[in-house]
Amino acid sequence: MKRKVPYQKGIISLFCLLLISLFLVQCKKEGSVASTVTRALVTTPDSTIFSPFYDSTVISTADANPDVNDVIVTESVQSIIKNNCESATCHGGTGVTPYLNTYASVKSMVVPGNPQASLLYQLITTSDLKKAMPPVNYGVDLTTAEKNIIYNWILNGANEFPSLTDYRPAAVAIINHGCTSGNCHNDETSTGAWARKGLLGALTTSDTTTFKYTNPTTGAVTLYAQLLDPKLTQVYTAYKDSVRQFYTDTLANASYRPYKIFATPISASSTRGPFNTYDDLLLDICYPKAVRSNSSVVFTNTSGVKFYVKGDYLNGTSSLVSRIDSSLLLANPRTKVWATAQQGSMAYSDGGLTSSDIALVKAWYFADPNIPNWWKYGTDGTGIFKYRKSGNIIVKK
Repeated sequence: MKRKVPYQKGIISLFCLLLISLFLVQCKKEGSVASTVTRALVTTPDSTIFSPFYDSTVISTADANPDVNDVIVTESVQSIIKNNCESATCHGGTGVTPYLNTYASVKSMVVPGNPQASLLYQLITTSDLKKAMPPVNYGVDLTTAEKNIIYNWILNGANEFPSLTDYRPAAVAIINHGCTSGNCHNDETSTGAWARKGLLGALTTSDTTTFKYTNPTTGAVTLYAQLLDPKLTQVYTAYKDSVRQFYTDTLANASYRPYKIFATPISASSTRGPFNTYDDLLLDICYPKAVRSNSSVVFTNTSGVKFYVKGDYLNGTSSLVSRIDSSLLLANPRTKVWATAQQGSMAYSDGGLTSSDIALVKAWYFADPNIPNWWKYGTDGTGIFKYRKSGNIIVKK
């Protein structure tokens, strides 16, 4: 009988170790829950993350030939599944079910509106090694952001194409995060300027604070007065109520006409219309800053008080969309006169918005029923927004 040479013994030993390792891994995989593995979405899902099914979304109000600011490009449910689940040996291979290569096949694994009851979401967040997908022993797991996108997509209805429920929270967050810094579009600074000018009467030291802004380019320092809660909420809520009351009937509610409060001479510093909340955005859209804070006196009451607020909220030459999207021109809804130059500075001077951000905001704007049609298509429906490049006018479809 031949004796085994040393290298043969080594090969046999390695082979045995391999078998033992595979056996241990398999045994571990069969266990109910592995204490060292956590796949749950441990953070609170962020409902403001735009979560479409496809990577590219052409919005409904895009130009005839979709151009800049007309297409939303972002990571999607489809690409997440394709990158993590559709390999040849998994849900993209022959004989493997479900074959997750279509919208219908993915939707069959979810309960629209209920992520926790959806098999797809359960599989990517369970720590049960017998159920988890992708399999734990593959060494691959979805990121928190990817799990969040799938969660939001299901929560918002698992739509093949985005709808208002997808657009609104993301659009509001884009504007809020990009434009509400201490020296820009926020409630605290706007009302703080009123307080500094004495428009709010007697205040205590606990009602206000100071925000210091240092220009990153020049190093210049500017101090902004800011109003604090609970006085802040009380004052700004009253202001918004006053604006809405006045514009429902400017004759009957003449006493509600507000002061001009966003620039000189009434306020102590040039401040902008706040965008802190969805309600703030609706106020600015329905009654634009240029209407409720004109650059010159438009009315003097019997007591000689001068007001800078127009009486016609449709006699305006700027809107939220035109200030964000430079590819559009705006027509004054009342006079029907088209602007000859684009606006759009808010996309870069305030928020640094991307083309996809702008497209998303535009998609929300035209989809939201709380934004009146006269600020979308004009009083007669013929349109007040047109594309500069093509001249095509956005009308209701």
